[in-house]
Amino acid sequence: MAAKDDLGRHGEQLAADYLTAAGMRILERNWRSRRGEIDILARDGVDLVVVEVKTRSSRSHGTALESVRPAKLARLRTLAAQWLSAQPSTFRAVRIDVIALERFAGDYSIRHIRGVVV
Repeated sequence: MAAKDDLGRHGEQLAADYLTAAGMRILERNWRSRRGEIDILARDGVDLVVVEVKTRSSRSHGTALESVRPAKLARLRTLAAQWLSAQPSTFRAVRIDVIALERFAGDYSIRHIRGVVV
């Protein structure tokens, strides 16, 4: 289990670095409530971005992107509303992005899908 946790933490760090390099500002990482967790909350200009990070070392259980199901997206919307209710800042819009990382032969491929909807 530790190897899986390490893979996930490394993937989240790569995703945060990627988002920062793309001009986004990381607001919070691994925000939790009793209803769940948001991997990364970021500001993209005037928009709030809720980022789900999925990291895989193989495709034996499907691709990283395929693992983000409608129920997960619905939970992320609920969590985003909860997070927003405690913030003094306002945002023009809120979107959910998925960053899917897959590791093959030690290298990572990063796929960033903006505005995921069901």
